[in-house]
Amino acid sequence: MSTGRQNGALGAYGERVAARHLVEEGLELLDRNWRCDAGEIDLVLRDGEVLVFCEVKTRTGTAYGHPLEAVDEVKTRRLVHLAYRWIDAHGVAPADVRYDVVAVLK
Repeated sequence: MSTGRQNGALGAYGERVAARHLVEEGLELLDRNWRCDAGEIDLVLRDGEVLVFCEVKTRTGTAYGHPLEAVDEVKTRRLVHLAYRWIDAHGVAPADVRYDVVAVLK
């Protein structure tokens, strides 16, 4: 198996774990792996009146740092931009928006 496929499988695993956890916490899953020409949003959820855009980072260990360390200022700006694109594409007007990052260690 190639490294790209391994990383893809690991990322998909982390997104499943994160989605299951967030739904168990009472959030409603609206979208998964939404893509446009500017990138991808891992999970879109609703927490009451709040629209939640979630970035999921999964690692098998911390040898290269904690998964949360992979979400830098550039990645955060990209997520905000993608959230605006998702909102526009879906024609919604959320009461509030939140950006979450979920770290999964396998």
